[in-house]
Amino acid sequence: MKVLLIEDEKNIASFIERSLSTAGYQVSTAYDGETGLDMMAGNEFDAIILDIILPRKNGWEVCQQIRQNYRKDTPILMLSALNHTNHVVKGLEAGADDYMAKPFKLNELMARLNALVRRYRRQLPTANLLQYGGLEVNLDSKEAFREGRPIKLTVREFKLLEFFMHNPGKALSRFELLEKVWGLDFDTGTNVVDVYVNYLRNKVDKGYPNKLLHTVYGMGYILKEGHDVTE
Repeated sequence: MKVLLIEDEKNIASFIERSLSTAGYQVSTAYDGETGLDMMAGNEFDAIILDIILPRKNGWEVCQQIRQNYRKDTPILMLSALNHTNHVVKGLEAGADDYMAKPFKLNELMARLNALVRRYRRQLPTANLLQYGGLEVNLDSKEAFREGRPIKLTVREFKLLEFFMHNPGKALSRFELLEKVWGLDFDTGTNVVDVYVNYLRNKVDKGYPNKLLHTVYGMGYILKEGHDVTE
């Protein structure tokens, strides 16, 4: 997920950028309002984090111009030390989707950002968006998410997840996965499928109580909400 951060306090900007990058976001940072608008002109972002007190053009003006001249629906989360009700109302009326006062807790910032993006994605055309059990796979951008959080995948891992997402609830044999994901019409005699499913499990299921990738013993694997399928 691509995030534009417009924040002039460099310590705060660095902290947010580092934390979001660690969580798998692609973050572009602008330190003033004009630069932020310039970056909007040539890029597509999934969300914007916008401070109010900025050099050259304040956050209210930036927000209004984004809504008027660029993407009218990109989620905007405003940050500011100005937390009087009038400031909150002014931010929302300028076009912001949410407003957080400084100082803030990082986990709350990320939770709100994820909530905004989930809400935004639900409004998008779903022809090229596969969804199951909190998982989302965007076939256009080649991105994957769970509960709104980005999942970093290699090309092969993405293809494997995409095939599972096209076949939820269906037990898939190792041979079928080799054929559809690797393009092989013979058994290689290796455990490449098992290795890649384990890679995928560590990225898709790790840290979530509800596991989605399960073993069908004696058969292969299945994407489903529940427990491993026994013989």
